[in-house]
Amino acid sequence: MAEKPRRKDKRRMVLRKGESQRKDGSYDYRWTTRDGKRHSIYAKTLEELREKEDEVANDQYEGIRVEGKTVTVNAIFEMWCNLKRGLKDNTFQNYKYTYNLHVKPVFGKLLIKNVRKSDVKRFYNSLADDKNLSVNTIDGVHTVLHQVFDLALDDNYIRSNPCDNVLRELKQSHVFKLEKRRGLTRQEQDLFLNYLKNSEKYRHWYPVFAIMVGTGLRVGEITGLRWCDIDLDEGLIDVNHTLVYYKHEVNGCYFSVNTPKKEAGRRTVPMLEFVKEAFMEEKRYQEENGIVCVSKVDGYTDFIFVNRFGMVQHQATLNKAIRRITRDCNDAELLNNPNAEILLPHFSCHSLRHTFTTRMCEAGVNVKVIQDTLGHADISTTLNIYADVTKDLKESEFEGLDDWFNKPMNQKDTGNDPSEE
Repeated sequence: MAEKPRRKDKRRMVLRKGESQRKDGSYDYRWTTRDGKRHSIYAKTLEELREKEDEVANDQYEGIRVEGKTVTVNAIFEMWCNLKRGLKDNTFQNYKYTYNLHVKPVFGKLLIKNVRKSDVKRFYNSLADDKNLSVNTIDGVHTVLHQVFDLALDDNYIRSNPCDNVLRELKQSHVFKLEKRRGLTRQEQDLFLNYLKNSEKYRHWYPVFAIMVGTGLRVGEITGLRWCDIDLDEGLIDVNHTLVYYKHEVNGCYFSVNTPKKEAGRRTVPMLEFVKEAFMEEKRYQEENGIVCVSKVDGYTDFIFVNRFGMVQHQATLNKAIRRITRDCNDAELLNNPNAEILLPHFSCHSLRHTFTTRMCEAGVNVKVIQDTLGHADISTTLNIYADVTKDLKESEFEGLDDWFNKPMNQKDTGNDPSEE
């Protein structure tokens, strides 16, 4: 019996069983699963089609359901709702409310089979950074999503749960909680500034944050600085006003300039060398990128720190940038060393003011000088900060003292010069 001629496409390529070429030149592949249902996939080229066929064959071998290609996260969530038992009704309703509010509109529309760990991580980051959700709320989202993907895994829609360990990594990189407001330690400060210096993505943020670390200026004082307020030759900053952002029910959102209410707020702050270099770097960056200040607030203009459109910065923007930088910096540290001991804590612009104060206390700067530099009207404010910092310093200095006292005498440093014995 003569062999049946094999089908070929327009390029005379031999087609496999189930493959065919459509009138528009694209290809499809059809097959039947064990339950008798017909399925098909499409591709523009034969090479692309055969890659998809290999995926289908691999799915069949591993028992992955074909329907997973068209089933959304929302569909599996509905299945989870119908099957979930053992929860108090109030808890169950809270889970549904959380899911419907934060997951269903966008993330829930993704095909369950296409969701990767990076997608879940990106979604959690957006909840933290863009929506400013608390860690408890994100934890609630994760609790539901992890169970939804577990159900999809058990029913052979997916090979693995993309939610595994994502929340733990998110908590590590964001560090949502901090017991008390404090400045960065020297190691954390170095990690923060060095990451900015070496990051192509965040390098443009280095000047403003480095100047905060090196001057202790309030965020409104930093964002309100004009080029005429600094003297690079003499290395001095004239602090004479604050830029304030208002959200008013009647007048809407707007910026305003406030002059210091008390004389202590008006002051001159010396520039450390790295602060001067940061100002110069900001100037070069703006010149190279054609950035020019276009903002005019209460007669003030020529502000130093503006965005790429030339508009003044404000605290919310800077704090949001810090959250992203903290997240990505910690991610990078954990990628290099899962047991990294030094990670950035949760902190804000105001924490950088505390950081500067802490460095001055550690350096033994006179309390009165610290008060004048920070612009504290009441020295008790300075003394409270000074007391906290020196208390921590004292504890760290005493950490090894007990061990030293307990050493045998012959192991202690007698202070004698061996050459004289």
